[in-house]
Amino acid sequence: MQVVAALIEQDGKILACQRKRGQRFELMWEFPGGKIEPGESPEQALARELREELGVSATVGREIYRARHRYAGTNLPLEIIFFAATLVPSEIRSLEFEKIEWRAAQSLPELNFLAADRELVAKLASGDIRVGSKA
Repeated sequence: MQVVAALIEQDGKILACQRKRGQRFELMWEFPGGKIEPGESPEQALARELREELGVSATVGREIYRARHRYAGTNLPLEIIFFAATLVPSEIRSLEFEKIEWRAAQSLPELNFLAADRELVAKLASGDIRVGSKA
């Protein structure tokens, strides 16, 4: 299964989102995004997910990272594609999340991120990967 997620940076901080209570993996942190629907490109899926989750029109940029993970109790491995995305921060509305926060990359590991995101979170925190550069 393929899913997409957005790395949205503003003023040197990255947007992190906390899943709502009652959802699978409740109160864990993630980057906004979701499943690719049939007939969608990854970029189209991410733009749709950002409209649904944050109520914004976003520009999906370059692919930054790919990770594979298999959650316990699932038969399908998950491939998550992370893209840079830009939007107008003042237009964000948290439509699907318990909480959203702008965080410095170094502070991301303080949050309890989903397992599929943790490798990228570590690389962002160490500076090995930057959202706003080609690195």
